[in-house]
Amino acid sequence: MKKICFISTIPQAANFHLVNHFLKLRQKYEVSFIASTTDTKYLRKIGVDVEVLNGKIQREISPLRDLRALFCLFRLFRKNRFDAIHSLAPKAGFLSMLAGIIAGIPVRIHIFTGQVWVTKTGVMRFFLKVMDTLTAFMATHNLVDSFSQRQFLLRNRVVSDSKSKVLAEGSVCGVDTSKFSPNPSERLKIRKGLNIPEKSLVYIFLGRLKKDKGVLDLAKAFIKLPLLQNPVHLLIVGSDEEGLEPKIRKICTSYEKRLHFVSLTEFPEQYLAAADVLCLPSYREGFGNVIIEGASTGIPSIASRIYGVMDAIQENETGLLHEAGNSDELAAKMNMLLKDPKLRKKMGENALVHSRQHFSKETVTKAWFDYYQGIVG
Repeated sequence: MKKICFISTIPQAANFHLVNHFLKLRQKYEVSFIASTTDTKYLRKIGVDVEVLNGKIQREISPLRDLRALFCLFRLFRKNRFDAIHSLAPKAGFLSMLAGIIAGIPVRIHIFTGQVWVTKTGVMRFFLKVMDTLTAFMATHNLVDSFSQRQFLLRNRVVSDSKSKVLAEGSVCGVDTSKFSPNPSERLKIRKGLNIPEKSLVYIFLGRLKKDKGVLDLAKAFIKLPLLQNPVHLLIVGSDEEGLEPKIRKICTSYEKRLHFVSLTEFPEQYLAAADVLCLPSYREGFGNVIIEGASTGIPSIASRIYGVMDAIQENETGLLHEAGNSDELAAKMNMLLKDPKLRKKMGENALVHSRQHFSKETVTKAWFDYYQGIVG
């Protein structure tokens, strides 16, 4: 049985996105996973061999720590003699592809899921872009999780046309339609727990609280809505990685009772089911999987007109787009769906159908399995 090893900076990438792929791949391959933390119980439960590097692969640049991580990866690759390695995230990609070359791994795959350097400037932008370019060069195969992102990477000469590919219609993992679906009982339960009236309109942000996710723009847009005349609430769900909650609360001071925070949850589908419109005002995304998850629960999205996101939304059919960083335009789009319940309902219905027809987990998982059969054998 041939052996495949996945490497990521954090195990959440596998816990939340790759479990179905692992289950399918294990029908034919021996699957391993290398991460930096011990939060891998679920992966072990489904039979994935897990190796923990005790924090050696981290997002922050640290020459000494990164050199140790490179040596550890090289030693693991040479010991296990994997037939293929597959990296996720920039740092894991660069170190894994380099270690894979030194260890003589024949198939080296890296997947691009968004570029950190897009929102950077100066030396840091140049350095991070060079790292991505070198990672792509060292890999034998590059996957990209959206067509628009692939075109961006081609224009910027990060990947080559011959080595890069998008599987199915995009998305790393697709959407679990049995999990993400309209759920009236959960809708009432979550709203009651958050003290949100049943008939209120709820906008939801679901993701990491970071500036480049546009959450501050969302707060600014929210207070521009006619809130005094309408029962509107903003629900923000996700880990606050940059300490933005106090800033968001300050922006929304006059409407504090309409603002709700929930930290990182294992049940995002419950909060999507409780909402009416998803907002993703990001400055960068690889694909924006939360959009198709929201769509599968029957709600439309309002998101930035950037690469990656545009693959997940059919503009004016399943959702609306606005220019990234423009809180006035974002507020206008939010107000449009606030004032027009019929349009909101129709877009939600369209989104549900589109998501399930094009981005089901079964479709994406089959594409991954077929891809591996083609290059690993």
